[in-house]
Amino acid sequence: MARPSASSVGLLLLLIGYAAAGPESALQPRAVRSSACQEHTSLHNRLDVVEKRVEDTVEKLEAELAALLDVIEDPEWRPLLDTSGKPVVDILDGKGGEGAFLN
Repeated sequence: MARPSASSVGLLLLLIGYAAAGPESALQPRAVRSSACQEHTSLHNRLDVVEKRVEDTVEKLEAELAALLDVIEDPEWRPLLDTSGKPVVDILDGKGGEGAFLN
């Protein structure tokens, strides 16, 4: 049986590599690529706006929480929060019944 020549094997390997690489038509026209880049940039700009709004909201909530904690720690409310010598009632345990808040 005849052995294939080196050039035949090389050509066959070249064709296999070309077929494995895929068609050249996968490259999109410049106008389509530019449009995709503009959409990508627009998406990032919108995400930046959302991120800024979230950060502003978190800052406002932190300020409100700090104000509430200051009010709670005010001497006017301290006697209501003092539980020393009183039985502690866990309102989330579900065992207290209807009178759990009155203890």
